[in-house]
Amino acid sequence: MFGSLTDSFKTAINKIRFADDDKALKKALDNLKKSLLKADVHHKVVRELIKNVEIETKRAGIGKENFLKSLESNLLKILDVGGKQGFVFASKPPTVVLMTGLQGSGKTTTTVKLAYYLKLRKKKVLIAACDLQRLAAVEQLKQLCEQNELDLYYDENEKNPLNIAKNALKKAKEGLYDVLLVDTAGRLAIDEELMDELNSIKKALSPDEIFYVADSLTGQDAVRSAVTFNEKLSLSGVILSKYDGDSKGGVALGIAKQTGVPLRFVGIGEKAPDLELFIPERIVSRLMGEGDLATLAEKTSTIIDEKKAKKLTQKMKKGEFNFNDFMEQMESMKKLGNLKSLVGMIPGLSGMANQIKDMDLENSSEMKAMKAMISSMTKKEREHPSLLNNSRKRRIAKGAGLSQMQVNRFIKQFNNAAKMAKKFSGKKGMQDLQSLMGGQGRGFPR
Repeated sequence: MFGSLTDSFKTAINKIRFADDDKALKKALDNLKKSLLKADVHHKVVRELIKNVEIETKRAGIGKENFLKSLESNLLKILDVGGKQGFVFASKPPTVVLMTGLQGSGKTTTTVKLAYYLKLRKKKVLIAACDLQRLAAVEQLKQLCEQNELDLYYDENEKNPLNIAKNALKKAKEGLYDVLLVDTAGRLAIDEELMDELNSIKKALSPDEIFYVADSLTGQDAVRSAVTFNEKLSLSGVILSKYDGDSKGGVALGIAKQTGVPLRFVGIGEKAPDLELFIPERIVSRLMGEGDLATLAEKTSTIIDEKKAKKLTQKMKKGEFNFNDFMEQMESMKKLGNLKSLVGMIPGLSGMANQIKDMDLENSSEMKAMKAMISSMTKKEREHPSLLNNSRKRRIAKGAGLSQMQVNRFIKQFNNAAKMAKKFSGKKGMQDLQSLMGGQGRGFPR
């Protein structure tokens, strides 16, 4: 998510790593300045950050530790503007959220992602299709809601978005929904007609939150638009969309500093699960290459059933992990979203994350081949992998439309994974795994 910025910070830190004089600090600061400007951070934000890091590092004593500590604390000051974090529910349901943004910002898909995020946390969510400006908006919402089993309120006969919003709120109250997300109209540019429409819906619904969806790819334009929307509507949060495609990453720093509105979520992929909390401390940790185990744990907790996990651990201990278990785990993994982002959350592996291409667990050729092989097995073979002899493998290969070599390779990988799972399922195994990870610590060498 912040790959280029993280690499830039590493380079700057290396300038001061083996020296502790003014010359080394100047080199580190110059490198940092160039990197931040290249990452599309506003020049005023860069100037203030560089000045503060220089003063604090000199005061504490020039050296890598103090430079790193100052950089970290100043990044946190910029991103932590106060206010709410993540999703905050109203005291009385439904929590009403107005989703706003310019046309093409990813507002509609972000609305679906937020609904999916809440659904995974056992909340009942209704989406209101109030974007009547863009012809395909309602149809897009219908398809996305159907794909992800989300509830949608729309009225093809109604031409006034205000009436749709009011009726959706009525339905949300009567249906005992926890949350109502209102997908509003956008424009290619900000105009009075758009703002009048949004303000009329705001007045009618008295929303608990007004989120602005900012397109990360537009850089400083996203910052300027967020500032204007905040002036007109009094935003309570910003969601950054399309962050997976942003090679710069500085827009987060710019929006936080220049709007004073808290960043609440960030979109890191195209799929419904690809939405993450924006918690300043966690984001700074990832910026510094230190990972984010808190977010990783939070994401995995939404898809893990404790009883099932306990049962699976017992099967692993006994060496009874089978193909049904394997497919169940792969289906769960799909709900976690972007693999590249997940790897980047693990301390010490942020560098590896930058080398991983986005893997679509659902549509990758490997995943399709695995599903075809397992589907070609009998129920008994799926439950007892040890039954797979050469004649059975030939039959499976033929049924899956693959070569026997591919089937052999997959089964070998499965058997190796089952052995590793068995090894690490016990108490001693977990200790071994922790000691294996123990040296990873922080992302940058200290």
